[in-house]
Amino acid sequence: MKTYRKQLLLILCTLLTLGIYSCDPSKGAYYKEKKAEEEASVPVNPDEEYIMITTIVNFPMYVNHDQAAFIKWGKRRGVRTTVLGPSEWDVASQISFIEQVIPSKPAGLLINGTDPAIANAINMAVDAGIPTVVYDSDIVNSKRHAFLGTDWYEIGRWQGEAMVEMIGGKGQIAYMGIIGLANMEAGFQGLLDVLKDYPEIEVVGKYDDKANVEEAARITSDLISANPDLVGICGFDAMSGPGIGLAVKEAGKVGKIKITTVDTEPEHLKLVRDGVIQTLVGQKRELFTWYGAQFLYDMVHKPNTLSGDDEKAGITNIPFSVNTGLFKIDKTNIDLFESPN
Repeated sequence: MKTYRKQLLLILCTLLTLGIYSCDPSKGAYYKEKKAEEEASVPVNPDEEYIMITTIVNFPMYVNHDQAAFIKWGKRRGVRTTVLGPSEWDVASQISFIEQVIPSKPAGLLINGTDPAIANAINMAVDAGIPTVVYDSDIVNSKRHAFLGTDWYEIGRWQGEAMVEMIGGKGQIAYMGIIGLANMEAGFQGLLDVLKDYPEIEVVGKYDDKANVEEAARITSDLISANPDLVGICGFDAMSGPGIGLAVKEAGKVGKIKITTVDTEPEHLKLVRDGVIQTLVGQKRELFTWYGAQFLYDMVHKPNTLSGDDEKAGITNIPFSVNTGLFKIDKTNIDLFESPN
């Protein structure tokens, strides 16, 4: 009986040990799981504040990706993080927010590169000695210290290549997004450069959906009516896909009209799962703001120096431009991004 109890005690101890330690086959060893308290934020330094300034500040994609990563970064670093911006797509208002925070001299500014018009405000911040990083779309005519974001030309190329494959290199297609924005225009050009090699593909139009679901749906509905042989549509803003998908479903053309588009919000993922959208091209948005904030922090704390006096030498101790890359979602990998309901 005593032997039995000893064996039972040994088994219980082993199980407890396995509960504390997990095996990672890729490491070929046991490693201790991080405790919850190890993940907790460190005490916040109220005197070190980093500010993100964007537009449509309550836009779910920004809140769930850009802002979430920025706030999480601040907790890990033990610094204050503040998110500011207008509730609508209002570039003039975004400029006002930038100008208004300059006198308070925050530790750093992380600015969504919405429009070339914000360049002067960025320059004012840099001239005031504030570390300033732009993310998402570059403001090339500004003095920003660094840029992190996506190569939009590649977004267009990825969509074009996916569309060509799905439609067999022939048929009528259209594309839409926000006409006039530098990043969108680069994406449009990437798409068109791919299509140049396929003379049997006819582009029936370029359309401005104004980043509005209803407008994207209206344009798509009109396209389907005017072009009964339409086989594909490419979308370039966060609202394009849901709007295109809505109209394609209403027209009973699911699967007959192929859809490629950007972004990976829940509504986009559901449309892929339902077979309405065939390909999503995703941006690594969390990387924009996590590493953008870290660049600001490194400018302040100077963990790396490149000379006896970087400031006097005119050197910035962070990368000038970073392409954070892309990823593709389709039926083959949707389960990795969304759990079935």
